[in-house]
Amino acid sequence: MAGHAGSKRVIYAALAGNLAIAATKFAAAFFTGSSAMLSEGVHSLVDTGNGTLLLYGMRRAARPPDRTHPLGYGRELYFWSFIVALLVFALGSGISFYEGIIHIMAPEPVVNARVNYIVLGLSFLFEGSSWLVALREFRQQKGKQGWLQAVQSSKDPSVYTVLFEDSAALLGLVVAFTGILSAQLLEMPELDGVGSIGIAIILDATAIFLARESKGLLLGEPASPEVQRKVLAIAQQDPAVQRANGILSVHIGPEEIVAGLSIEFEDHLIAPEIEACVERLEARLKKEMPQISRLFVKPQTTGTWEQRRKAIAGASEEN
Repeated sequence: MAGHAGSKRVIYAALAGNLAIAATKFAAAFFTGSSAMLSEGVHSLVDTGNGTLLLYGMRRAARPPDRTHPLGYGRELYFWSFIVALLVFALGSGISFYEGIIHIMAPEPVVNARVNYIVLGLSFLFEGSSWLVALREFRQQKGKQGWLQAVQSSKDPSVYTVLFEDSAALLGLVVAFTGILSAQLLEMPELDGVGSIGIAIILDATAIFLARESKGLLLGEPASPEVQRKVLAIAQQDPAVQRANGILSVHIGPEEIVAGLSIEFEDHLIAPEIEACVERLEARLKKEMPQISRLFVKPQTTGTWEQRRKAIAGASEEN
């Protein structure tokens, strides 16, 4: 899990900012009575807890394989990422929406609004700093891919989860500022509650997107086409291989791939020679592609593989 050094840096930066910001927002909400500020405090507190869960998931996922989990624990990170999405929806969005409705039904004017503006300004500065750290890390990971494509193809949810949470936090701060300012200028305290509902909508959208991506990772996503092509190329170069038919793969962690390789061996080979070929492939892949944590080789004719491939393609079209 050495590749998670950058991810942890992003999460630690977000934790430091969110914890301080949450305490400040709650204090401001207590002194001013602002519903939007209270919602923002809950938002920052949820983000703090989410960062802690991601770190916990990364630590759990790093455990080596054992008898009960022979392929390792890599998917624990995906599980906790899904829990993070649920918490954003249930706690962050739910409480913000509830506070907004209560404040609209029983509006109270915001007092000491200047305190809210100062806190919002400082929060924007701290959240922005955390957001920049996450943005730089994700930009390095995405390469030449588009932003949305990079998120959808990423197998490490820790960085883009923090990036989306921080983006939602910055948008929430803008909505909170707009709600408080509008309530003060128009003398309509209900608008402060409307700001809370706006924050809830932002968190809803963030949670739904994160949950959708986490679901895909939990169900199992294949290795990238580039990785699959490289594995097939390595297999094809072995003199004992007549044809490397194809590969079935699944990510069980950001840098852990289980691969099933279909190979048609040369007809004249005997069992010990096939075993030696498999050992050569395992050794080379371990050296050149360490992300292939488990390799299974199936001797199979090209025709049988093609039938299987077409069956999988047909099932994909039906779904």
